[in-house]
Amino acid sequence: MDSAWDTAMADVVRGSGAYGGLLYVLPPRDPALWLVMTAGVPQEIAAPWRRVSPSDPMPVADAVRERRLVWVGDREEMARRYPRPALVLPYDFRLAAAPVLADGSVRGGLVLLWSGDRADRLSADERHAIEAGCVRLGELMRTAADSGAPLLPTDRPRALRPPSGRAPSPAEATALAAFVDRLPGGSCGLDANGRITFITPAAAGLVGADRAELVGALPWEALPWMDVPQVEDRYRAALVSRLPQAFTVLRPPRTWLAFELYPDSTGISVRITRGEPDDGAGEQALPTAGPGRATVLYHLMHLASTLTEAVGVQEVVDQTADQLLPALGAQAMVLMTAEDGRLRIVGHRGYRAELMDRFDGIPLSSEVPGADVMATGVPGFFATFAEMADAYPATVHEDGMAAWAVLPLIASGRPIGSLLLSYERPHAFPPGERAALTSLAGLVGQALDRARLYDAKHHLAHRLQSALLPHTLPRVPGLRVAARYLPAARGLGVGGDFYDLIRLDEHTAGAAIGDVQGHNVDAAALMGQVRTAVHAHATVGAAPGDVLARTNRLLTDLDPGLFTSCAYVHLDLATRRACLATAGHPPPLLRHPDGRTELLRVPPGLLLGIEPDIRYPAREFALPPGSVLALYTDGLVEAPGVDLDDATAALAGLLEHADAADLDATADALIRHAPTPGDDIALLLISPDA
Repeated sequence: MDSAWDTAMADVVRGSGAYGGLLYVLPPRDPALWLVMTAGVPQEIAAPWRRVSPSDPMPVADAVRERRLVWVGDREEMARRYPRPALVLPYDFRLAAAPVLADGSVRGGLVLLWSGDRADRLSADERHAIEAGCVRLGELMRTAADSGAPLLPTDRPRALRPPSGRAPSPAEATALAAFVDRLPGGSCGLDANGRITFITPAAAGLVGADRAELVGALPWEALPWMDVPQVEDRYRAALVSRLPQAFTVLRPPRTWLAFELYPDSTGISVRITRGEPDDGAGEQALPTAGPGRATVLYHLMHLASTLTEAVGVQEVVDQTADQLLPALGAQAMVLMTAEDGRLRIVGHRGYRAELMDRFDGIPLSSEVPGADVMATGVPGFFATFAEMADAYPATVHEDGMAAWAVLPLIASGRPIGSLLLSYERPHAFPPGERAALTSLAGLVGQALDRARLYDAKHHLAHRLQSALLPHTLPRVPGLRVAARYLPAARGLGVGGDFYDLIRLDEHTAGAAIGDVQGHNVDAAALMGQVRTAVHAHATVGAAPGDVLARTNRLLTDLDPGLFTSCAYVHLDLATRRACLATAGHPPPLLRHPDGRTELLRVPPGLLLGIEPDIRYPAREFALPPGSVLALYTDGLVEAPGVDLDDATAALAGLLEHADAADLDATADALIRHAPTPGDDIALLLISPDA
């Protein structure tokens, strides 16, 4: 990454009128977007989003996945569309995210930020600047990838230096210093990372510290009484919104100070005066124990928001590693649980797999720190290996680390596992940090407990669904078939969609497809009953209308409280004719040998399970060699905001242009066309041989 990248990034930020931006790269064969460059955004604020999955509920993920510019015009829109970043950065700012493309391929993503007082829409010139900048950045990414140059930074994202202001002459500098000193109260300057770059004698006197000790320090680290959440919160609000902020804080024992923050692209100017406590500030403004408490609270809130969306054990491991390690300055972690008296490692980051394999499955004993913490629920903090050896004499120093925190994972009031955090250098754990780490581990424990339950339910649901759907379709001479089933993206991955192919005799077969209302175990169980009933009635030679009518009577007798759509077609391979009846189901598509595709409309019958005595009309049609009959459920075409007729016509167009000789490829193409499955999808393709 060279100066060309810097220039391109600086130009798109300046040309769009943004105050800063984040540049992401999507490396080849990597499923995640990686942050490679920041401009005008402190690394600490960008840290939680150094790695973004294209499926994450984030603006840049949507922009990359959908290949479109995403605009977020105000705080309310951010909270509504993207609650995770809105929870972490609840400030007034504007945001745009755009895909970075080259040669028709997604190479990365660009995020741009504006202050909260700008217009709530992009102008044509701003939009053009963003599009042109993305093209330029995309070409740089393509060139780097083609040449084999590294796309990702080895350490942390590259940060563009903020534009430098005009250097005053010596006379001007003297006049400026005198001007500032004459102002009432005190003044100081912060750089973009929050460190004090300049402070007047009056300001140093107000905060009660020596100027030499303050310059270069973070205020909340140099002044423990400023290490309260509202101080860093207002600082972050100034950085993110680029709007003036103010707060009042207590300097012990009884001095209240008022701070006014005025941000721009180079840093923040601060005015300090004596003040009065804000309404209700009392206890909240008191100093808290532990260095960096506000920073830890920031990451605690972000971790809480991300873990609520984790749906499996591996996702909990990934979220914990992605958030905790950069936030806490740790270099490695291990997530452990107990199973049948043995230690089980459910995930790790920063350690060799060979080392983890040696510990996975060892008997639990008090000589193993992680096991001891699981048994007692008491965390352990070891600033050096000597401290670790004092507590656990049998421990061998083989991981190359210098300090460790071993934290209990608590769920429902009981330890369910432990979390090991490791540091490459000796690391002191003051009381405030110990409390924060224990709280973080509590969040991880709750998420892990939910994730294990989810994984167990998902495994059970998968087994149930597999048992209810056909393992293989029967071989019917003269008939080619292909089938697909795709569970809904939400819920347990189990639902009521089904398909079936029934060999009746040497020259006839039956095909069925259906959709039971719901996405749960009840729907799956009813689906099994419906499929069995259809299969049984078809096997005895019932006509399509009778198959549906008899199945309907069974369902109304069972009164399951769920309704079912179904289509059944009888295939006569000797005469090349077929007969179709439907019960509230989407009409099948028929692709003729010449490629022309039509919708097979049948007078629709009522859904199964509503009224007991219903007739189901049938329609006969020709099924010549080379034709393709497509039976599908509504998940293949239905999507919010999309007209159903338009979606069905689009599906027919795909079928028309597909290769009828390759049914598996055709099935895959039709499934790829489907919207992100909020509903189950079943598809059955049937084609008679010549």
